[in-house]
Amino acid sequence: MKLTSIIPGLDLHYFTILLVVGLYSPVWGEITSLDAGNIDDTLNNAGVALVNFYADWCRFSQMLHPIFEEASNVVREEYPDSRDVVFARVDCDQHSDIAQRYRISKYPTLKLFRNGMMMKREYRGQRSVAAIADFIRQQKVQPIVEMKSLEELATIDRSKRTIVGYFEQKEAENYKSFEKVANILRDDCVFMAAFGEVSKPERFSGDNVIYKPMGENVPDMVYLGTLTNFDLTYAWAQDKCVPLVREITFENGEELTEEGIPFLILFHLKDDTESLEKFQHEVARQLISEKGSINFLHADCDKFRHPLLHIQKTPADCPVIAIDSFRHMYVFPEYSDVTIPGKLKQFVLDLHSGKLHREFHHGPDPTDSTPGQEENREVASNPPESSFQKLAPSETRYTLLRDRDEL
Repeated sequence: MKLTSIIPGLDLHYFTILLVVGLYSPVWGEITSLDAGNIDDTLNNAGVALVNFYADWCRFSQMLHPIFEEASNVVREEYPDSRDVVFARVDCDQHSDIAQRYRISKYPTLKLFRNGMMMKREYRGQRSVAAIADFIRQQKVQPIVEMKSLEELATIDRSKRTIVGYFEQKEAENYKSFEKVANILRDDCVFMAAFGEVSKPERFSGDNVIYKPMGENVPDMVYLGTLTNFDLTYAWAQDKCVPLVREITFENGEELTEEGIPFLILFHLKDDTESLEKFQHEVARQLISEKGSINFLHADCDKFRHPLLHIQKTPADCPVIAIDSFRHMYVFPEYSDVTIPGKLKQFVLDLHSGKLHREFHHGPDPTDSTPGQEENREVASNPPESSFQKLAPSETRYTLLRDRDEL
């Protein structure tokens, strides 16, 4: 009998106690040990793979092992095809090249793969048999809603990004490529599809895919590339589904923080869509070249009161723009200046050059001072410490491998 049938929702703490006192001897699941010789073949042939990157000396890794193995037992009963769902592990001490390849910065790290492609979002949930098994079940849910009538388009939730495909046949290569894209971006967009006679009115020039942006009066966008070209289709869909300016929440804060690049954040009231749209426009206009070196985010002022207090602001002061470098926070002087050409970009460049840090410690740079100002200026106090760093992976759950440099 499986332990989870005796104690549903068994968690890490109690599982470990039972193992230590010898009350439970698990039947080990089929965990595939990955190395340089088998990793690509194993992952490429797996519909879904959950990979545990661990180190034997890490106590959190040691505690997770029996949980992970029992979860694989539970999942194997529901998905007996060994290529449908794969549970695998990588000993990062023995295979440091693989750990570097996937940028492992903490132990244990549970990464999800689909047909060989690593998903951006890793598993960060509860370390229990039930939670891990539920996570896999969610990944196996069909991500595409099949429409039985085009009238269903009238009921689309326009507060969400939606991609709709119109196909002649479900078995065609065009749809298989679309389905693969939907599986990867299932957390970022709603995917819908129609087939045969239902989709015929929209297939005037062959199979067709359109993107329906958020908002009632925003025009649709048509995919003009070749659907059988997965890389091209995925790049187009990712550009539409993953916004340049993302919302930070308590749910995704750890993930965003672990990306390791500073935050440029707009704090705004939930209903203040005008300020958000203005910020999005200016980021796209001034900072597109900085993508990859800084995360563009927006946050609800009421939910993130604590970071605002760190910079001596309250929701009444919103909208407020700030940078969190994971060491300190810096406030953009005047939100109304955001539309001045180059102003927002200079703020970001001053972070990268160290100017923001210097000026908080020592006052304005001499090159920015007027004659005689150097003699009279007061030395500035230290900048407020990072607030969002507290959302990073915790030392109570992980063994962390590196610290970030100060900015």
